[in-house]
Amino acid sequence: MAKEFFIGIDNGTQSTKTIVVDGETGAVLGKAVKEYGYIEGLPPGHKEQDPAVWIDALIETVKMAIKTAGIDPKYVRAIGVSGQQHGLVPLDENGRVIRPAKLWNDTSTFRESQYLIRKLGGLKKVIEILGLSIPPGYTAPKILWLKRNEPWNYRRLKTVLLPHDYLNFYLTGRKVMEYGDASGTALMNVRTRTWCKEVLDAIDPNLEEKLPPLQSSDKPAGFVRKEVAEIFGFRDDVLVSAGGGDNMMAAIGTGNTRKGIVTASFGTSGTIFAYSDTPVIDPKGEIAAFCDSTNAWLPLLCTMNVTVSTEFVRSLFKMTHEELTEAVEASPVGSDGLILLPYFEGERTPNVPDGTGVFFGLNSRTFNPEYIARAAMEGATLGMNYGLNRMRELGINPKQIRLTGGGSKNRAWRQVAADIFGTEVVCLKIDEGAAYGAALQAMWTYRNYMGEKVTIQDITDRYVEVDENTLVFPKPDNVKIYRELQKIQDALSRSLRRVFHLHRRFLEKYVR
Repeated sequence: MAKEFFIGIDNGTQSTKTIVVDGETGAVLGKAVKEYGYIEGLPPGHKEQDPAVWIDALIETVKMAIKTAGIDPKYVRAIGVSGQQHGLVPLDENGRVIRPAKLWNDTSTFRESQYLIRKLGGLKKVIEILGLSIPPGYTAPKILWLKRNEPWNYRRLKTVLLPHDYLNFYLTGRKVMEYGDASGTALMNVRTRTWCKEVLDAIDPNLEEKLPPLQSSDKPAGFVRKEVAEIFGFRDDVLVSAGGGDNMMAAIGTGNTRKGIVTASFGTSGTIFAYSDTPVIDPKGEIAAFCDSTNAWLPLLCTMNVTVSTEFVRSLFKMTHEELTEAVEASPVGSDGLILLPYFEGERTPNVPDGTGVFFGLNSRTFNPEYIARAAMEGATLGMNYGLNRMRELGINPKQIRLTGGGSKNRAWRQVAADIFGTEVVCLKIDEGAAYGAALQAMWTYRNYMGEKVTIQDITDRYVEVDENTLVFPKPDNVKIYRELQKIQDALSRSLRRVFHLHRRFLEKYVR
């Protein structure tokens, strides 16, 4: 059998990761990471990046991953791209980027979000026509923000793309969107997988002509351009799969492609998601009824502040990762009532765009680095569990949760997660999350393109394995403590909503 290799690229908020996967064994042969940050000096709530940074990172990491894998690039058969969801990449008529991309965690669009929900008849009506709500982080309010705040740029707008679509466009020269990532724009009806005319008209009656065609997740986005093939030494028939949002790709990378499997991702943001062959619509709009990137659905909750919380604490007290872990393990379960509301960048679930971080329960006993470290880890996880409890109300009851992301590598955090979720948790043998999912989707698309008729479940069943050494069970006494703390954190969040709003107005008035 001829050698076959597949490349997975994950365009994240803080870095781009590229891996090379062996088509026979599924092993990761080589990987590379390029880090970057936000554009500095922007007002509070604004989070932007220059898409040129992503292209540079893609080129650098693909070259390095191929080099570390020690393979001949002529045997690369397909590439899959995972991207941070919801970002707005605005292109002009020549396919050039008009302005920096507004990202998923940009909450400067909260007024546009509120306006669209109001204009469309309220939250209940929005969920009726879209299948999900329109929080500030989604793409739809970003487009309206551009129209309202930078009309000179909006007049130049020819095409709206998402981050992974833009990388696909660079690789293939084609502008398309697949169902999974498109479902996070709040422009597409997730039930019918078609653009929602009511939302488009509320932003701009001519918006549809600025949107690329939609396509199913198993169809290729195209083939690499000749110029791209020359950069990497590829043949010119290297296929580029549809790709998808990072959560959709992480679902594939963790084998979350059939009912009963739930994944929790502990990264900068936190997500919990499950596979469904029908839309799971939340009447409250807290759980996103996304499509996945396998042509099914992906009910998902997202919190914006997870490893953000522990990294702030680690930086503040100048701890190494191991010192942070030891601090957490040295502190009592529940941190003696010290609770963090981890809304450092606002929050999506629950929807608190005005939110800030709040430590509650500080006293002479709890005001020390160890307690603050544990409360940060617990607070971020309790925030995720708020959404998991809502998923349970909608009929999703996990028996085991597969963990991925940087936080999952921390042994203390795995136990905290098991105790707060009240469910056994486990990591994966190949924990490359979204990048691995992108490579597996590329493999699936390529095999079908070559006429093999393989399902995505065939691919994930063969290659995705859990690491039994990381399996952790909840401890009943700890579960009891965290149930009480959950009630306090939820009540605290609700009681501070008005104060958060007043605080934002203060910042807008006095902080520049």
